[in-house]
This record gives sequence, C-alpha cells and structure tokens, in this order.
Amino acid sequence: MRTARRYLAREIYRSSTVVILALLGLFTFFALVEELDGIGENFTLLSLFYLEALALPTRLYDLLPIGLLIGAVLALAGLAQRNELVILRVSGVSGLRLMGMLWLVTLPLMALALLLSEVVTPAAELRSGEANLLLRGKAGGGVMASGYWFKEPVEGGGSRIINVRRLLASGNVAEVTLYEFDPGQQLRALSTAKTGHFGAGIFTLEEVTEHRISEEASQALADATAPQQPLMVLRELPSRDLRTTLTPERLLARVLTPERMSLLSLWDYIDYLHANQLQADRQVVAMWRKLVYPFTLLVMMTIAAPISFMQTRRGGVGAKVFVGILLGVGFFMINQLALNVGLLGRWPPWVTAIVPNAGALLLALGSLLVMENRHAVSGFAQHRWPWRKASV
Repeated sequence: MRTARRYLAREIYRSSTVVILALLGLFTFFALVEELDGIGENFTLLSLFYLEALALPTRLYDLLPIGLLIGAVLALAGLAQRNELVILRVSGVSGLRLMGMLWLVTLPLMALALLLSEVVTPAAELRSGEANLLLRGKAGGGVMASGYWFKEPVEGGGSRIINVRRLLASGNVAEVTLYEFDPGQQLRALSTAKTGHFGAGIFTLEEVTEHRISEEASQALADATAPQQPLMVLRELPSRDLRTTLTPERLLARVLTPERMSLLSLWDYIDYLHANQLQADRQVVAMWRKLVYPFTLLVMMTIAAPISFMQTRRGGVGAKVFVGILLGVGFFMINQLALNVGLLGRWPPWVTAIVPNAGALLLALGSLLVMENRHAVSGFAQHRWPWRKASV
C-alpha cells in the first residue's frame, strides 16, 4: 500500500507541476503584454521583466489551488484510463481509503502552501512595492488620490490624522500633512512637512510649516467678535519629532493587499487599527482566509477525487478536465462572492472564510460516497419507486 501511495503521489505531483507551470507562463505572458504600453526611457523592458519576476510568488499563491485541482484530475483520470484505479479497488482499497491516501499526498503541498503564504509571498510583495516605488514612482495597493491616511490618539485625549502623499523607496515618506485635534475634536494645528522618517517610536518631520490655531478662534468666530489675539500662529521649524505607534511595517501594511501579508504582520496591523478605533473588518477576514488557505488544497483534492473516479467511457479525460476547471473556477467565484457579500453584510469573519470550503468539502465527500455505494442507491431507488424499473 505504501508503494501505491508513493506512485499516486508521484503522478499527482508531476501532473500538478506541469499544469501550474503552464498557468504561470500563460498569466505572466498576459501580464507582460498588458504592461508593454508603459515602457519608456525611465521604465525599460528589463525593469518590466524584473517586476514580473517579483510577481511570480504572488501569482503562484493564487494559482496553486486551481493548478492542483486540474493536475489531480489529470493524474487520477490517467490512472483510471489505464485501469490502475480498478486494480486498487479490486485489491480491497475502498473509495474512502483511497481518499485518505490522496489527503496524505496533499500534506506536503499544504506545508509548501504555508511556506509560500507566510514567507515567500509577503517578502516578494514588499520587494515588489519597493521596486515599483523606485522604477515607477508609485506603490499601488490601498492608496487614494490624496495619498495614505492614518489616525491615532495622542496624550491628553486628543487625536491626530497623518496624511502621506508619497512613499519613498528608502522607507521614508514625502509630502506629509498632520492634523491635530483636541479632546473635543476641534482642529488645533495643521502642519505640513516635505519629508519624514521613522525611528524607535519616533516619527521625525523635516522642513515643517506649522499653523497653530488659537483656542479662542472657534468662540470668536461663533460670536462674530474681534479676537484679542491672532487666530492662527505660523511657525517654520527645521524638524519636529512625534511619538507615534506608526512604524514602517505598518505603513507598508497599508499599501499591501491584506491576503499578501504574513499572519504576524497582519495581526500587528489589526492590533494597530483596533487601538486607533479604525475599521479592521477586511484585515480580520483576510487573516481567517490565510489560516484556511492551506486547507483549500485539501478541498481541491477532495473535489478532484469523484470527478476522476467516474467511468472513462462517460466522457473521457478531456471531459473530466473540463468539469474540473469549471468546478475550480466556480469554487473561486463563490469564495470571492462570499468575501464581498460577507463584508457588505458584516458576517462573522470565520463564516466568510470557512463556510465555502466546508460546503465544497462536504459536497465532494457526499458525491464520493454516492459513487462508492451507487449500486445500493440504485437498489433503494428501484425498491422505493418500482415503476421506474418497469419503465426501463
């Protein structure tokens, strides 16, 4: 039985590797063609190749489940076509036992998926963001036209809002605007700085222009009376230090897609958002989905099993691969739909992440059990509805 499991693993790994490499090459080619219009003096073809190379781990992260599904369908359908699965069944291996063998084959791939999700993809995304800043002057990700926005409390019960217009490849920032509010949420100061950099819990602004608003300004404007002192004081400062919970890692976390971050970085960023009373629903859902991601491969293998165990004369290998692709794409679409609907409906994050995978797993196992006991199911149907037998 161990020899059979090794042979099964070798066939599945070989087919899945070929399929994943083919999908990677296809999607990379499409991405290259799409980006060719952006090539110029500052952004060369070599730069484009470099960025696409950095995008390969992220693309592999996205394509691994569907690649495993198609590869497993191809491998198992080939075994069925050569009657090797029939030999296993005749030797006493039940469908559920064979499913257990397939799950064991999937365990190394789950470990690879975990390594890809937690180490390779986050590192590649960070490097890709830095390369985009250096080569294109933009990082993409969660940026609005006005830049990046952060909010945090300050001592004394007030708060501040930090707006960063540009991220620099060196890890510093440029064109910073700082809004400072008192405990009553009245604006007390507006500062702008040309550049800024982070230290140990310190955010240093350089070439600062500070507009300090008088505490009597609101009352003077409300009463329409002449103020006794200037409503605003303008100061030019060479630098200014702010104690802040914002770090370069949290700054980059704002740029990255939550699913591309490591669990530790995502947990730290969620803690930062909660501490500053900011929305973290998207990040919490992403954390649950990252926890579930390795088990998605198990679901894909379970979906592939009943498709591959179908009789070859009922459609051949091509039909099975087509059905497998349809199921894989359908599962991906349902997963994305669950993400968007869950965010709109404010479903619990674990429901958004687990329910689609659990539903697909149960359906695949149910299909396998029906195929395993199809003669008993047919006999029960003929006994329950005898007119069907007469009509045959």
